[in-house]
Amino acid sequence: MKNFDDIRFYRDDEVNAALMEYASHPMVKALLQFTFPELDFSDIKAILKECHSIADFQNKVIYLSVEKVLERTSEGLTDNGFEELDAKESYFYISNHRDIILDTSLINYTLLNHDMVMTASAIGDNLVQKPFLMALSRLNRNFLVLRNQSPREMLKSSMKLSEYIKHLMLDEKRSVWMAQREGRTKDGNDFTQQGVLKMIGMGKGKMDILDYFAKLRIVPVAISYEFDPTDMLKMPEVLAKRMKEEYKKSANEDFNSIMQGAMGQKGRIQLNASQPLTEEDFDAIRKKDLSINDQLKEVATLIDNAIYRNYKLWPSNYIAYDLLKNEDRFEEHYTEKEKRQFDRRISRRVDVKNPLALNSYLLMYANPVINKMSLDED
Repeated sequence: MKNFDDIRFYRDDEVNAALMEYASHPMVKALLQFTFPELDFSDIKAILKECHSIADFQNKVIYLSVEKVLERTSEGLTDNGFEELDAKESYFYISNHRDIILDTSLINYTLLNHDMVMTASAIGDNLVQKPFLMALSRLNRNFLVLRNQSPREMLKSSMKLSEYIKHLMLDEKRSVWMAQREGRTKDGNDFTQQGVLKMIGMGKGKMDILDYFAKLRIVPVAISYEFDPTDMLKMPEVLAKRMKEEYKKSANEDFNSIMQGAMGQKGRIQLNASQPLTEEDFDAIRKKDLSINDQLKEVATLIDNAIYRNYKLWPSNYIAYDLLKNEDRFEEHYTEKEKRQFDRRISRRVDVKNPLALNSYLLMYANPVINKMSLDED
């Protein structure tokens, strides 16, 4: 494991010392008191002293933290498809990405509910620059994706990352989660970046890349929030992109997104897991006699189609589509009350007199409908 020290999460024998070091940090303390509001801090520290592994910490603390977040900020989490997977098997979960921390937290919460192998999860090192955030990420079995590197450094770190994923999955039999793209989807239009698949494939060694992907047991997962609590925070970047302007994040933008994503209202949430991509899926691609890049494009399409097919569409998605198109095509999927509530949400978040802003906001919620419709057309 020494070769992976700059990106790995904590070993179990490092967990208790890290917990004791950071327990009194103001932000960590706030998280713990949010999780255990009825306990004195001395009693909370007693719980931490009993945590001697990541599994202990996730079971005794983080699971309850996620449960509290769901109770306070959602109308419930449901899931489908996980019960059809082998609980004893490790999988490579690739999902759409809407929330910095919550996406992977909800997947692991769901896996724990199904008594399944929990994941090691990728996180960009730009998101954990503060020492307490780095410690929390390593305590939650996050491994680092190194950002802002030169092309030469990026190639070297990508190779190390792919080897680490291979080690976790094939040697330690640990499930892995990774987002389908670098960074969150801001406009609701989920798609898998070939670069992510190319990085994963670097660990194949002498194997054919499609055989290697089959060995990883890739499970596409669709995560759908009825309301995105960070939708308004995403708007400046979305608008800058549409106007072809350079966008620079503010100093605390990612941290504010983490907090708003956790504590903002989300409505209903659903996680749907597809069946793992099969050898037959990859054989069908192989028979097309494509270049490696085109093979990766085909694999990306397989993942995208599974996510679109399994994405739970809420009334907010259908309302946004009908408002965007000035139609009533999907009116059977929502009530007049739900439409009025969504109209109020728009008016509180967007300058409705700005056509580009209004269009961009509606697309955020309408794109999942458009993507699912594209499957039907195909």
